[in-house]
Amino acid sequence: MVDERIIGETPAVRVATGSENHHDGRELLHEANESETSVTTAEVGSVGHIDLEPLVVATVEGKTAFFSRPSTERMETITRTLGEGTVPTDGAVAVVEHDPETARLPTPETGPLGTGVRRVLGGCGWLAPTSIEEYTDVRGERFTDRAEDDPESVRTHVMTSDLRGRGRGDASGDASVAAEWTTVYETADDPVVVVNGNEPDEHADSDRLLLESAPLLVVDVALASAVALGATDVVIYTNETEQIARERTRKAAAALDDVTDTEIPIRIITGPDEYKAGEPTMALEAIEGNHRIEARRRPPGPNEHGVDGRPTLVHTPRTFAQLGQILNGTGPVGASADPGTRLVTVVNDDTTAATVELSTDATLEAALSAVEPDSGWSGACVGGVFGGLTRSLDVPASASGLRSARLGTNGVVELLDKSTCMVALAGERATFAKEMNCGRCVPCREGSKQLVDLLHRVYDGEYKDGRLRELVRIMRTTSLCGFGRDAARPVTTAIEEFETEFTAHAKGHCPTGICNRS
Repeated sequence: MVDERIIGETPAVRVATGSENHHDGRELLHEANESETSVTTAEVGSVGHIDLEPLVVATVEGKTAFFSRPSTERMETITRTLGEGTVPTDGAVAVVEHDPETARLPTPETGPLGTGVRRVLGGCGWLAPTSIEEYTDVRGERFTDRAEDDPESVRTHVMTSDLRGRGRGDASGDASVAAEWTTVYETADDPVVVVNGNEPDEHADSDRLLLESAPLLVVDVALASAVALGATDVVIYTNETEQIARERTRKAAAALDDVTDTEIPIRIITGPDEYKAGEPTMALEAIEGNHRIEARRRPPGPNEHGVDGRPTLVHTPRTFAQLGQILNGTGPVGASADPGTRLVTVVNDDTTAATVELSTDATLEAALSAVEPDSGWSGACVGGVFGGLTRSLDVPASASGLRSARLGTNGVVELLDKSTCMVALAGERATFAKEMNCGRCVPCREGSKQLVDLLHRVYDGEYKDGRLRELVRIMRTTSLCGFGRDAARPVTTAIEEFETEFTAHAKGHCPTGICNRS
């Protein structure tokens, strides 16, 4: 087994796992290592398709076969066949021919593994996650080294880009990353760079995927950002329950520290496994060690008054990965007003999930082949727990496209089948907001209580759409942070798209029958 380098090795077998299936992946890797063959083996990160994993990736020269969740007996056969110089294909979910030296996961043109593009996800499931040797060979130049040689060049690339933030944990939100960098750079005092990887939304897997499968990319760009901005600290903030992500990120940080000349320390700090803890200003509270985590009033934002009162750049792993594309000078893709790609986790009725990468000028429909849903889905919640409900996924994956459709931008498409009651779902999300908010501001704290109460009244025959619409407008426009501003989105969009279901409930009838039985 190798931890340092797998690319170019032949024959080779990779076992792609993440936190969801790490134990099973380790058993398969152990079986491969027990075989007395010349096959090089390696544990790699998830490819994003959790339901296919552990995914065994068997390669000889420029040919690779993928096997989903093989038995240990099958693993022994796969390894023995590879040792004989042949790629086994019986039972493979896909077989691909490719450049033997490719640094990107070779994927078929169709099927779940062929969905979307793989720019920031290119090395996921293919490269050894914490091998600094392999990472450096593939890149040719580390971002941190480039920033140390020419910090102004790095700043110029970012500050002249049109890149927007990715994810609800990013302090720039869906707005300009360049503006965020400019404020941090021009504000007096020593800046701090924070990688906000604490995303407890159960369906938003993108940040965890990057920290588990491509931690060197995320940490290298974050450290380069710190050098370019004159920052004196880098903090990687993760969820306390995500041990694989944390451990691989720790190894990546240590490996980078060994080979770069920067003296900027990289600290890894864990935060609670609570949805609110991923909000940027509440992340700052957790990083500072405060026991009671509450949203902070803006302005000033974290870019002026962040960790310990210092200007702080807060980006998600998703945003740092996109910054890597900017610094690479990779050809532009996506919508001109929101260039790049967006990572989207598609969840099919809570039974199948996959994280794929879409160009921002593609529509969300392009992600559906990742989970191969049947024709039974009748709606979707887009954007995570506080996403918007919709009947159509013919919506651009750009921030402006999603917001125009009143959907969320946190990279989740949750498919809903015909048995889903939209009124009940809106009620569940409102109750979540009521129970999980930090309690700091009145519009969110009291508004979420009133929202739940008004939804309960629908079941009593009182559907007061005017009061509901006014309440969600107040929450959206006056709440202190993104939690409160987004919390009413499921209700707002449910009323707009599925209002007949509200009127039916007010008359004592649930079209799906779910509520009639409760």
